[in-house]
Amino acid sequence: MEIIDQIIKAFHATSWLERFSVLCGIIQVLLSKNNKVSNYLFGILGIVSGMYVLFGAKLYADIALNMYYLVMSIYGWWYWKTNKDASEQPITSCTSQEWTTVIGIVLGAFAILYFFLIYVTDSDVPIWDAWVSCTAWAGMWLLARRKIENWILLNISNAFAIPLLIHKDLYLFALLTTFLFIVAIFGYFKWARIMKLEAKLS
Repeated sequence: MEIIDQIIKAFHATSWLERFSVLCGIIQVLLSKNNKVSNYLFGILGIVSGMYVLFGAKLYADIALNMYYLVMSIYGWWYWKTNKDASEQPITSCTSQEWTTVIGIVLGAFAILYFFLIYVTDSDVPIWDAWVSCTAWAGMWLLARRKIENWILLNISNAFAIPLLIHKDLYLFALLTTFLFIVAIFGYFKWARIMKLEAKLS
């Protein structure tokens, strides 16, 4: 009962903007799962409102990550509307060259974000914030190339993001990220099944 009381108190302590952003995020995931183009509208609303919340928490690298999400959501909405019959790229595993690129993205983005957070902002968690964002960037690059390992990189990011958000008292964002962590696990195994099916058909 004490744990439930703490969760209820934490919920009441969250801002309406955080609640709105999380609600939009949940709706977007559900619509995306059902292949609905309207998922992008709720994604954009959730991202924009979420950036205000993250700014208040001084999570500046996360804001930069969300700006990328915003651009990709607008692009995705346009692409979905104008290229409905575009063929999907098959799901594959990373090559050694692609792993080199992933490591380069992680190290390069971490260095840039870390020094930016240290010298330009008043962030009190520069290492943590930079790590969450750079691993997510690498994961999104793999997702765009339909590499199954994208789920691994995204969940490395999620695993560090959850305690970071709790540390910043962003409990609803932490719950949403936990939800996304679980979705990514199922996503990995679903893609693995699709890969096997594609291999049999080829």
